[in-house]
Amino acid sequence: MVLRSGLLAIALLLAVASPMAAASSASPTPASPSPTTGPGTPLLGSILGALGGVRPATATEPTIEQLIGQKLIVRMGGTRPSRALLERVRAGHIGGVVLLGTNVRDQDQLRRLTRRLQREAARGGQPPLLIAVDQEGGGIRRLTWAPPTVTVPEMGRRGSTQLARQQGRRTGRALRDTGVNVDLAPVADIPHVPGSFMRAQGRTFSDDAAVTTRLANAFARGLADTGVLATMKHFPGLGYATRNTDRLVEVIRQGRRALEVDLRPYRRAIRQGVPLIMVSNATYTAWDRRAAAGWSRAIVHDLLREELGFQGVTMTDSLDGTANSRDLRAVDLALRAARAGTDLLLLTGSERTTTKLFDRLVREATAGDLPLDRLRESYDRILELKSGL
Repeated sequence: MVLRSGLLAIALLLAVASPMAAASSASPTPASPSPTTGPGTPLLGSILGALGGVRPATATEPTIEQLIGQKLIVRMGGTRPSRALLERVRAGHIGGVVLLGTNVRDQDQLRRLTRRLQREAARGGQPPLLIAVDQEGGGIRRLTWAPPTVTVPEMGRRGSTQLARQQGRRTGRALRDTGVNVDLAPVADIPHVPGSFMRAQGRTFSDDAAVTTRLANAFARGLADTGVLATMKHFPGLGYATRNTDRLVEVIRQGRRALEVDLRPYRRAIRQGVPLIMVSNATYTAWDRRAAAGWSRAIVHDLLREELGFQGVTMTDSLDGTANSRDLRAVDLALRAARAGTDLLLLTGSERTTTKLFDRLVREATAGDLPLDRLRESYDRILELKSGL
């Protein structure tokens, strides 16, 4: 199907509604289906009907390429986008970009970069991109000139909700000024053991669940005050993890009663309307003995959506490092996460690798090996999120 107009992209780019992260805002109205925005494989009514009786394909039905593309948050190489990456942006084959330290030189360069990326998305008639950085504070701060100016542990020691919200607001202003619209923060993990790797890295607010709940949510509200999307992480909590889940396989064997304390920051965040939740790479035997949280239907859907009532967008942690530690490829875990219903797939491999991953996911969806109803549910949630940018 061929693009009939660029009105969708223009409307999305001009939208001024605050993101659903604002605690006082009402629940947003579900987004209408997006018009088709480029050549691709239509979601044929016969295929959809066979997979659950969803509505037949129409002129406004997204293509399989769109369903897959909007799920991918990918890394770019260097400080300038390659021609190949810009072509993927225009075609709608990615939904966003995660920026690492190697992508950022200074404020002016970052502004030029984000404007170029968003301009190419608009040229292709695509929704705006999610452009994300890890700007937690302390050692995890991709934009070295930008807040938080107070480290996360120091915020915890001071215990001031006002300070945490102020730091979130200042961080959001700095990100927004350079065109970054997603902060992969705050960390809501509550260290429970002496060997907690998150505490050792200086990334946690406090060992006290009440303090972490208050401050993590205050920081998220500060980001929301500026229109930047907060990402609460790492659900359902890395408080018992002693090894870095980006590089090693970690299994948390505590029971549900012990892990209930780790859910407290998320329960409050969901009540306040947090827009994004990142799901961890650890395995939690209390809910799923086989799959890690990011690709566990029991955790992503049954726990987070059904039990806790989260209606926003879910995101995996980076799939590349954890795939290597499991002697797998990122595409293997991406397929599992998509089947589980996780909305966004965070990929920090090379551009070539993520291009191949996109092609593989499209083939699997076309062949009926990915649940199209779940892909469509994720697509609708992602577009609803973007409509508030």
